[in-house]
Amino acid sequence: MTELTRRHFFKTSGVAAALPLSSLAGAAQAQTQATPGSAAAPRPAPPVAVDQLALRWLEGSAPALSLGQTLGLPWPKGQVRKEQGFALNDAQGKALPLQTWPLAYWPDGSLKWTAHALPAALPLPETLRIVPTSAPVTPTAALQVQVQETADSVSIDTGVIRAVLPRSGEQLISSIQRGGLNILQACSLVAQADDRPDASQGAVTQTEFKSSINTVTVEQRGPVRAVVKIEGMHTARGRSWLPFTVRLYFYAGAESVRIMHTFVFDGDEHKDFLRGIGLRFQVPLRDQPHDRHVRFAGENGGLWGEAVRNLTGLRRDPGAAVRAAQVAGIACPSVDSFGTQVRQLMHRIPCWGDFTLSQLSADAFQIRKRTKAGHGWIPAAWGHRAPGSGYVGGASGGVVFGLRDFWQRHPTQLDIRNAHGDAGTAAEVTTWMHAPDAPAMDMRFYHDGLGMETHAQELEGLEMTYEDYEKGYGTPHGVARSSEITLWAVSKTPSRERLVQMAAAVQTPAQLVAQPERYLACGVFGSLWSLPDRSSPQKAAIEDKLDFLFDFYKQEAEQRHWYGFWDYGDIRHTYDADRHEWRYDVGGYAWDNSELSPDLWLWYAFLRSGRADIFRFAEAMVRHTSEVDIYHLGHFKGLGTRHNVQHWGCSAKQARISTAAYRRFYYYLSADERIGDVMHEVLSADTKMDEVDPVRKIAGRVDKGPWPARIGFGTDWGSVVANVLTEWERTGDKRWRNKLLRGMQGIAAMPHGFFTGSGGYEPTGPNEGAFHNVSGDKLSASHLSAVFGAVEMMAELVELIDEPAFKQAWLQYCELYNAPKEQQIKVLGAPHGGGNVLSVGHSRLSAYAAHSKQDKALAQRAWREFLADDPRGHKTLKTTRISGPAVLNPVNEALWISTNDAAQWSLAAIQNLALIGQYLPD
Repeated sequence: MTELTRRHFFKTSGVAAALPLSSLAGAAQAQTQATPGSAAAPRPAPPVAVDQLALRWLEGSAPALSLGQTLGLPWPKGQVRKEQGFALNDAQGKALPLQTWPLAYWPDGSLKWTAHALPAALPLPETLRIVPTSAPVTPTAALQVQVQETADSVSIDTGVIRAVLPRSGEQLISSIQRGGLNILQACSLVAQADDRPDASQGAVTQTEFKSSINTVTVEQRGPVRAVVKIEGMHTARGRSWLPFTVRLYFYAGAESVRIMHTFVFDGDEHKDFLRGIGLRFQVPLRDQPHDRHVRFAGENGGLWGEAVRNLTGLRRDPGAAVRAAQVAGIACPSVDSFGTQVRQLMHRIPCWGDFTLSQLSADAFQIRKRTKAGHGWIPAAWGHRAPGSGYVGGASGGVVFGLRDFWQRHPTQLDIRNAHGDAGTAAEVTTWMHAPDAPAMDMRFYHDGLGMETHAQELEGLEMTYEDYEKGYGTPHGVARSSEITLWAVSKTPSRERLVQMAAAVQTPAQLVAQPERYLACGVFGSLWSLPDRSSPQKAAIEDKLDFLFDFYKQEAEQRHWYGFWDYGDIRHTYDADRHEWRYDVGGYAWDNSELSPDLWLWYAFLRSGRADIFRFAEAMVRHTSEVDIYHLGHFKGLGTRHNVQHWGCSAKQARISTAAYRRFYYYLSADERIGDVMHEVLSADTKMDEVDPVRKIAGRVDKGPWPARIGFGTDWGSVVANVLTEWERTGDKRWRNKLLRGMQGIAAMPHGFFTGSGGYEPTGPNEGAFHNVSGDKLSASHLSAVFGAVEMMAELVELIDEPAFKQAWLQYCELYNAPKEQQIKVLGAPHGGGNVLSVGHSRLSAYAAHSKQDKALAQRAWREFLADDPRGHKTLKTTRISGPAVLNPVNEALWISTNDAAQWSLAAIQNLALIGQYLPD
């Protein structure tokens, strides 16, 4: 990205006058790139000039409900000072309330990313802009969230609801009041665990655990948004386990609270079989049973709604007005107006106290009810995919509750109990993130080791199933899962239409984003991508294939049902053409676990297109890979797990899976605190690389010498770069810059630079980040070194830290990796040994070198490498329908697609178009 584009960023957006920066002059309507062999030449300009400061709603229009909003925005290097204030303006320039905080800094201290919170008090228009200003608007008291802290509790007042959060004990929320009335109370966490997976080998003993709070921290206190983090354990019978982190989000003017719940499994998978993980609270009952209502959201805007005591369908009619009011969810007319027999005999009509909606698979849910405990359940309704929202309450108020990704993360469940109780009692609601009606989680490793006791035997297993097995390594101890819950404290039963809107808001939360042109112009994710370009038939063919590949995986997630509590968000690794099925049960070919960077592919695809479906697919992936595929405590903390039948099954525990390179996109786009936590966790992953050596099974591996560890320059150090660089830009602490610089200088000083392969390494201490030569004059390269984010992170690194010798070493690696062996021998003295595996993916290294050196011949070589496996047209972009007895259900398949190839081809396509697009042959 050139300085021209950044320099004119604000002027292009028509708001240069808002900034006290004299350098913002002129207008840039086209993006530019430096082309090999010439001065900067224009890329094709968009057909319509884009207002780069105009925000847009991800799904295309403003949400029906305003619950509050948080987003991240990028800024060009050197243009926005750290202390800069910001204003939120509508299309007419009217200032609206806004809260701002920094997310990241450029090396010069200027703002790189900022986060902004918008209140729930005001309806949000279609067009919004956040602009730098010297006079930020201070919200009026009525549009501020208020936070009060005492030694015992934290109180949050949004102006509509007031929540009290105890600092100790079982309850996360002791009460939420509205208009002086308790609407919700006694909110806590609950977990159920069995001592056996089932009763086949004896009676099962089940234990219920309750939350126990350790710490409560106010992370933000307004004026627009308040955030409280609660940490603790689940406890029962003297045992404390399942550490949790719960964040509560309150927005000014909101009647709702958003909850981000995270738990970590720290049990023994051979003894602890989790059954239920839930959030439980009480709803005080004040209305008569016929004025109490239960609602569950259904499919396609549908709603199941009944009263605790139904007055419709009776043998005797209470009156049309009564029936209409009850169905609508409003207070019925006075009992005195009821039909005589109904009024006199209403106590003979059953009250229904308990209700359950259970989604035990991706394709079926059931609603059932009973009058009270000790009596039989009655099936009430069925459907396919519930959006996961419900309500219990009455004319004087109640609680709407919703669990995001409800059917996608089956088994899930919503329970309402004791809704029939006398006035003054309370109904109990449990939002189950894992349904207790489903079988208990069996997280044990899926085979007995098959006789593999030594590394030699384990390598034999690798040879057959591509599984890297090692006894004791396929453990779930330390994996996590996060879930999003929204609670509304409402003053009366919402209309049916409003409840449907609430359910939609839970499943697809409104998200503001910037224009793709803005992300590109600011250069915040480097210069390896551009906007879609269909200016020639060949470029159009590449763009078509990029779209086809994403659409294919989106379809596969549905037709192959890549859903489930632990699975949703991941994709499969390799296809089995004989079975017409992905190799779900074959060792290292099953779940992908970020192998070869599909995460990066998806996020770059979103940045350049702005497509909502790509964002949501990538969001589900980052939620999964950041929690399930990474260890958050224990022996492997900070490391991730390579692809396997189970997400934690492979013995290769590596930083290449846990790297911040896959998470920073979502963090900066959404300002999500949980992903920020994970990126802090993996910062110390390099301290584990000796204890859990990624190459411990390889004969003849380089020894670490006298240094604390030996790590490779590719998958290992590339991940370290992502982790440390992200921490540096988030904090501005030069300690992290210096750690990066020492590594850069160490690699540059190696006999063959990156082709030395690895080095002795100091992860901590006064010389942290330093490399030392332990290989002598040996050459070493791997086809995996550059394909787990190293390409992308090195491109950013050389732009942020000016270290010429390192940049030269990186350019040498990029130019020589795919080079003919004669050229490798000429420069290095021998072939580097990396082979030609993933040569298409590595074509982007050649493209990067060509772009940097302005070498037309090298650019043409890069395109030959990219097009080598399909020079005539990027394969036929279609699927084949398979049906009949060959498959269980009809499927569309494309045998030429694997996740490795799809991710690496897509990244190469995106980057090659950006760097050397003008040299793509016709």
